[in-house]
Amino acid sequence: MSKTSFFRTVAAIAVPVGLQSMLQSSFSMVDQLMVGQLGSTAVAAIEVAGRPAFICTVASGAMAAAAGIMISQYLGMGDREMADKSLSVNLAAAAALAGVFMAVCLLFPEQIVRVFIKDDPAVLVPGRDYLVRISWTYLPMGLASILSVMIRCMDRAVWPLAAGVTSAAVNTALNYVLIFGRLGFPAMGVAGAALASVISQLVNLLLILLLFRRVREGRAFRLSLSLGPAVRRQYLRMLLPILANEFLWGVSQNVNTFIYGHIGTGDLAAMSMTGPVQGLFIGAMSGVSQAAGILVGKRLGAGDRREAYQISKKLMGYGFAGSLILSLALTALRGPYVRLYNVEPETRAAASLLLFIFAVLAPVKVANMILAGGILRSGGRTGCILSIEMSVTWLVGVPLGLVTAFVLRMPIQWVYFLLSQEELVRLIIAGLWFRSRRWMASFSGQEGERGCERSAAR
Repeated sequence: MSKTSFFRTVAAIAVPVGLQSMLQSSFSMVDQLMVGQLGSTAVAAIEVAGRPAFICTVASGAMAAAAGIMISQYLGMGDREMADKSLSVNLAAAAALAGVFMAVCLLFPEQIVRVFIKDDPAVLVPGRDYLVRISWTYLPMGLASILSVMIRCMDRAVWPLAAGVTSAAVNTALNYVLIFGRLGFPAMGVAGAALASVISQLVNLLLILLLFRRVREGRAFRLSLSLGPAVRRQYLRMLLPILANEFLWGVSQNVNTFIYGHIGTGDLAAMSMTGPVQGLFIGAMSGVSQAAGILVGKRLGAGDRREAYQISKKLMGYGFAGSLILSLALTALRGPYVRLYNVEPETRAAASLLLFIFAVLAPVKVANMILAGGILRSGGRTGCILSIEMSVTWLVGVPLGLVTAFVLRMPIQWVYFLLSQEELVRLIIAGLWFRSRRWMASFSGQEGERGCERSAAR
């Protein structure tokens, strides 16, 4: 494959996926910007109430990653029946996960919000109301993410993007109407933002279902959970580490929110203001990560390890170049962005500095996302990813955050910068494993997780 042809193949997957991820992040940005007109307290309320949704989204993304690995490898082998069964199992898992998160949030909304804040009733009440409503997005969001994977693997990556554009437009319009009380509707504030998100996610799922039916081209899809004992064991060995990895990472991010919230409500609001921008940035580059998972997975499924290794290096280069360009753009635009919020000058200044720090760290974050989240996972040895990422997160990142905030009592900017050094440590370890090539495997014959242990000992 020529360089131009390869670039076009990557772009055909990465650009639509990246744009769709950015649109998904725009749900949060629109909520933040509109609610930001209500003040720092409202911004902080959405941040803390959105924490369970964040963990659920991360866990759903883990299942989508597992689905992508399985479906791409089976399609690479030409086995459509097993690809459909893989889709069925992941849909069922996503539905079960969403049900658990939804039940917990509906039963204990106030207790969840209290974990992240000091005793501040001004944050507690709107945060609780937002959490109760936003929990209804978990199921449609999870199902749509799994179905979108199959559509992309069938070379229709633009289709989920079209659904995302439509649902984002619905979300924006409903936010304006429900938050501020337009067109005869009452002004619901924070609760209106949550309701707008629920409706727009339902619209997105409906559109994805219609597109999924179209991509089948007349082939019936029957829900089947019978993978067979050997494949089921292989699936669980792959899924459970991914799920544990993303869940524990999501918990670690909630620990960070706990830290920021206990530094002060203004500091939490400042960090919250950076969240949508970080989501847009990472979302823009997530397409390269998914392209890596699909393209490398197909090469491994076809048994071409040499080509898989070579295109992995090319994809890492694309990701690094893209992240540098976006970092420069963010550095230039962070000032105008924070001025969109109706918050105190101190909060606005803190958010601007936090965005600059993120811009500096972003190339390393993106490299980790592509390498660990796309390339290394494509071989299915997800237990190795779990051991690398969780050991770094819980032995480096979380301790640094707790010590700098509660022992050294540093400002939030230094707390964020120092705890983020876990990304550099993670990248070094993942890079060494990548060079060992022990991560390469296919569903037709994996070597087992012992390969990770051997590479770590070398």
